[in-house]
Amino acid sequence: MCGALLGGCGTATATDAQQATAVTASVAADGAHNDTDVMYLQMMVAHHEQGLEMARLAESHADSDDVRILAKAVDATQSDEVTLMKSWLTSWGKPTEVDDAPSLHADHGGLPATGPEEIAALKKAKGAEFETDFLNLFVAHQHNAVEMAQMETTGGVNAQAKSFAERVRASRTDQIKQMLTMMNT
Repeated sequence: MCGALLGGCGTATATDAQQATAVTASVAADGAHNDTDVMYLQMMVAHHEQGLEMARLAESHADSDDVRILAKAVDATQSDEVTLMKSWLTSWGKPTEVDDAPSLHADHGGLPATGPEEIAALKKAKGAEFETDFLNLFVAHQHNAVEMAQMETTGGVNAQAKSFAERVRASRTDQIKQMLTMMNT
């Protein structure tokens, strides 16, 4: 099961992740961009940062090797993606932080759906309870990423940002399937 998890997440070793970081950070989002591209990247930076917080909790709190391996793969992938998204926003002269007024994002998948209360509860959970809570919360979290990616693929204009959104949609859908399998075994 562990090998399948790593394969689905796209990371194999620390060396591969380090090489991917160097390559990913150098990919420019050339060409035109619109407000949807900017809003998508800003929302995804916030979303990823929240996902990283949850994944890092799973790395240290999960009992299962499968959950810890998934969390480490998510950590490596999403850390690289945050660097990439922030570099694109910076190159476009746009803030890397999202305006957190909920009304601005209601029609676009919204801001990260996991609130501080859920994160606090996750921090307190132990053992099997932690893993169940983490998997349930992270399935919903990754589903939100899929919805936001759909907004970008239909409304964005920047080719690199749209391609990135498509990769996010595909990888998070695979992660959701893996987590549902873990929950049902």
